[in-house]
Amino acid sequence: MNTRRVIAHLDMDAFYVAVELLRRPELRGKPVMIAGLGPRAVVTTASYEARRFGVGSAMPVSQARRLCPDAIHLPVDMAHYREKSAQVMTLVEELGVPRQRVSVDEVYLDLSDVPYPVQRMSELVRAIRTDHGLDASAGIGPNKLVAKVASDAEKPRGFVVLSREQAAERFAPKPPTLIPGIGPKTGERVRGLGISTIGELQRAPLERLVATFGEHHGRYLHEAAHFRDVSPVAEQTSKSRSVETTFDRDLLELEQLERVLRGQASELGRALAGRGLAARTVAIKVRLDDFTTLTRARTLPEATAAPETICEVGIGLLRDNRPERPVRLLGLRVASFATRTREAPRQATLV
Repeated sequence: MNTRRVIAHLDMDAFYVAVELLRRPELRGKPVMIAGLGPRAVVTTASYEARRFGVGSAMPVSQARRLCPDAIHLPVDMAHYREKSAQVMTLVEELGVPRQRVSVDEVYLDLSDVPYPVQRMSELVRAIRTDHGLDASAGIGPNKLVAKVASDAEKPRGFVVLSREQAAERFAPKPPTLIPGIGPKTGERVRGLGISTIGELQRAPLERLVATFGEHHGRYLHEAAHFRDVSPVAEQTSKSRSVETTFDRDLLELEQLERVLRGQASELGRALAGRGLAARTVAIKVRLDDFTTLTRARTLPEATAAPETICEVGIGLLRDNRPERPVRLLGLRVASFATRTREAPRQATLV
């Protein structure tokens, strides 16, 4: 049995933009952002040309326009992106190795039992470019953490292979927020300890980190700074699925909100049916104009994938907790999944 771990992380380069450029090749080399169309829309992703102006994901479109007035604004087309993702993942699946898909544009691969893993990964990246016209970056290391950080190191079209020790040395001058799991808030707390680089985090006493962040998170910071990671490459089962709608203008009329819930329930019902799942928990999320957020959930006696049932429960929760202020965002979520063992009733579209 091979005990040597070889883990790869494949990350498509500016995937949504790249897919759009296949349909609109005349936009190559120009600043492009993919974003919603409403006045409160945020940027989903941007081309590297737009990123040079500071345009980034989750940025309000209004701010992105100020930074890059010439940016070409394209609407989000998730159905098309998922279709292209499925084509790429078909090539990934042909390797026949354990994999963990993280999103539509990134996946971990366990190449531990593959002869010449670096060569095979290089062939996969080349096949994606040849067959589908899309670029990807890849990182290879002894664990998922090294592979992930390596794949980000030289984007776009990066291909980086590192040992744990090489990663710890190469990224020592970088800020701790480079490490997955260390977000802005944790990064700020780490800086409060006088630690501004991964190298300094490596030298921080474990006892000090545990005292500040608690046993679990403190130990994670210590291990991650040294790029130690034993987490397996394993396909993860979704624990919930949700749909949220941010309104161009705040809504207060219950009839309008219920109409939105019907559309969301139809989308969730189709998603559950496509995965052969049913849900026992239905929940709503209501964000008011003052950003107060309310969530309410109900557990059903039997799991369901029927959009009519999901809608009925969601509307019931909304009516029982009728907002007294205008609503900025409304969301519907299903959880507590069970695999359906018999054919479900035909999925209706609610109107």
